[in-house]
Amino acid sequence: MTSTIRQSKKRLDRAVHRSKLISMEGVLERLFTFAFKGLVYPQIWEDPEVDMQALQLKPHSKMVTIASGGCNVMSYLTADPQEITAVDLNRAHVALNRLKLTALEEFPDYETFYRFFGEADEKANIAAYEKYLKPAIDPETMAYWEGRDMTAWGRKRITLFSRDLYHHGMLGYFIGLGHFIAKIYGVDLSKMADAGDLNEQRSYFDKVLAPLFDKRLIRWATSKKMSLYGLGIPPAQYESLAAEGGGNMAGVLKQRLEKLACDFPMEDNYFAWQAFTRGYAPSQTHSGTGLSGPLPPYLKLQHFPEIRKRASHVRVVNRSFTEHLDNQDANSLDAYVLLDAQDWMTDRQLNDLWAGISRTARQGARVIFRTAGEPSILPGRVNNEILGQWTYEAAESARLNKLDRSSIYGGFHLYIYN
Repeated sequence: MTSTIRQSKKRLDRAVHRSKLISMEGVLERLFTFAFKGLVYPQIWEDPEVDMQALQLKPHSKMVTIASGGCNVMSYLTADPQEITAVDLNRAHVALNRLKLTALEEFPDYETFYRFFGEADEKANIAAYEKYLKPAIDPETMAYWEGRDMTAWGRKRITLFSRDLYHHGMLGYFIGLGHFIAKIYGVDLSKMADAGDLNEQRSYFDKVLAPLFDKRLIRWATSKKMSLYGLGIPPAQYESLAAEGGGNMAGVLKQRLEKLACDFPMEDNYFAWQAFTRGYAPSQTHSGTGLSGPLPPYLKLQHFPEIRKRASHVRVVNRSFTEHLDNQDANSLDAYVLLDAQDWMTDRQLNDLWAGISRTARQGARVIFRTAGEPSILPGRVNNEILGQWTYEAAESARLNKLDRSSIYGGFHLYIYN
């Protein structure tokens, strides 16, 4: 087990560290990797419905995706691809994905599954874990969830599911800090959930939320690279994001929050519910588990029977995307989901990654990714002989970017193999 943890740390170090330790950038990078070793995303922050529009998955499709919190991995099962391999450098994400897959197969019904991953805040979840999951999970996954750490105040990590999982992880703490700072200025972010339509959402943003970004504390805090570690944004990606606003990070975050708050109805945007209320929309009847609000596809009742049957289609591994592709056959894969990982990468890492993608891609294969800034980061960085094998679908990328309810990214990008 110690060897596995050590290997995971080395992979993460290679992915993030660009600068020497003695430099300020080097110190910031190492602080980020220290923080990133724990749970970062209890919920992934990319819209799976946009992903599936772009990927056009078929029953024969074989895909590789970065796992993150696992919501999208599970949601892709609604499209019934033949095979999904989920890779991640973070062992907490690997353990969370494996727990979700085991729960799909072992829990007796949808209600138990939703209570565990949708509500994620009841003691009954621990009893369900002991009865159904603990006997079925692999030793490495069990060791993680039975383990203890500082963020759990010495308690087992599995107790997160009785203490509101979505209030934890770096993302959960970041959102919680945002709520705390807003309250300092007399603002209750959860009031956004009371908006009845887009006009009311716009009014609340303009009158209540937008002025917060002019506050001295918020402008000062967001000017520090460490302030966005809670979003899983390392120093290199912070620079890309800040460049979008001419160095004014508060302005960039205001723009992204405006899209989240104003472009999509609350009744259709579970990302907004997580950001403004720190959880999914509660049941209208307050009896039984919550089925009323917007949810990720994998948590919807109508999808539960089908994804339950397809859980075996997914494999979860603790390694980098490039490392995984090195062990795959040529012309064997149809879809690749890179999230925003390329914003972290050096030119050499990008070229190694795209060489592996191009070698393993079948004709018509699709790659999707997101970027902090609006344009694709590949031209001028990935060698022309590699990138020339792909067609960038600029118009479709722009269209899908507008539909992405997560709203935090500047660009969504789709490439198709010639």
